[in-house]
Amino acid sequence: QNWTRGMSYCLHSESHLDTGPIYVRENGKLHVVNQGAGGIQNVTPKTRPFRLFSRGFSVELCMNREDDRARRQRTDHFIFTYTKEGNLRYSAKSLFSLVLGYISDNVDHIDSLIGFPEQIAEKLFSAAEARQKFTEPVTGLRALQKFTEAYGNLVLCSLCLRNRYLVISEKLEEIKSFRELTCLDLSCCKLGDEHELLEHLTKEALSSIKRLLLKDNSLSDAGLRRMTAPVRVLKKGLENLLVLDLSCNPKITDVGIGYLLSFKKLNCLDISGTGLKDVNAVIKRIQMQIGLVHSKVPLKEFDHSNCKTEGWAEQTVLQWEQAVMEAIKPQDDLRSRTAALRFYGKTHRIEEVVKCKLVEAETKAFGNLQFYKEKVQNCHLPLKKEVAGSHELRNNKKRALAERERERTSKQKHLCLTVEDWDLLNTY
Repeated sequence: QNWTRGMSYCLHSESHLDTGPIYVRENGKLHVVNQGAGGIQNVTPKTRPFRLFSRGFSVELCMNREDDRARRQRTDHFIFTYTKEGNLRYSAKSLFSLVLGYISDNVDHIDSLIGFPEQIAEKLFSAAEARQKFTEPVTGLRALQKFTEAYGNLVLCSLCLRNRYLVISEKLEEIKSFRELTCLDLSCCKLGDEHELLEHLTKEALSSIKRLLLKDNSLSDAGLRRMTAPVRVLKKGLENLLVLDLSCNPKITDVGIGYLLSFKKLNCLDISGTGLKDVNAVIKRIQMQIGLVHSKVPLKEFDHSNCKTEGWAEQTVLQWEQAVMEAIKPQDDLRSRTAALRFYGKTHRIEEVVKCKLVEAETKAFGNLQFYKEKVQNCHLPLKKEVAGSHELRNNKKRALAERERERTSKQKHLCLTVEDWDLLNTY
């Protein structure tokens, strides 16, 4: 009896807990503890419903939300397949896939990816790309910068924006975030001399460019002067340039061609369709000072087939283009089935050949003005073999050694030490 009273007192001291009735079996009989009186009553136990949840507990059904996130989260952890008999079979995803999906959903919150393994980073980029994270206005740029600053040309080594001025205007900051590009095609974009992207070409992040195509961009001598100022004065900027296309820019004159002579590593040059006054003098000057031979037949380097968008962000650029096309609501003939398969099926885009009526007219009037370096003729072969002009070039080199030295000493001060060049350089 004392034992039961002690237990009753203990239960009474913890009466704040809603434990329900307490039953004690004694001498073969079942008794209920009377917590109020402190004793035991020999009564038949009354059935009381068992409470699984505490009072005040509520359940909210989340299956009918507008975004349907709850339903997607329930099935996102499984892979559904079918057996040979046609039965539905599902298996759980790996932990790596689940973690990869979670990080890609929050890729814009990553602090840095420097030092992270590039094999895993490529899969993370593809997962974020599949969720179209890089097309978002603000978070997309922040997420893309994390990859470009850590992996450089792996994200994109070649970029083709030919005839895509709308993509440039809408995604300019994203395009400027790409680093270590080796090939950039901006043909037929009508950028002009003052465009922000042309100024960005002289930055250190794009000093690795070897192939630059600026055909039909409304450039003039002032634009070439700004673009070559870091190379002429500080030996920086586009100093590694090998192929340059400036065709179909009628505002470029003989003065602008003089700025191009600072590109000593140049192997191929196209100035067809420019506003040259003395074509023969320009051809001789290019041959004498940078050693380029005038080609009388079109070169393969300028048929606009060697520069394509290549890298992890290849499909990202296609997504940008698709978003721009949907925003301006193009006509039905522009939204072909091939374009849809290209975007959704992740097939390679077949680049169209650039045709410019202006350069065709200028070529007929003045002829083809494409140049190549004879030493690398095996790497940059013309469409037809050209033999004439090689012996003449050798003779001209021997005759003009003294003349070249005089021009170099006299023009070095003029090109590198003018007040206008220093003022222009201070703007970078």
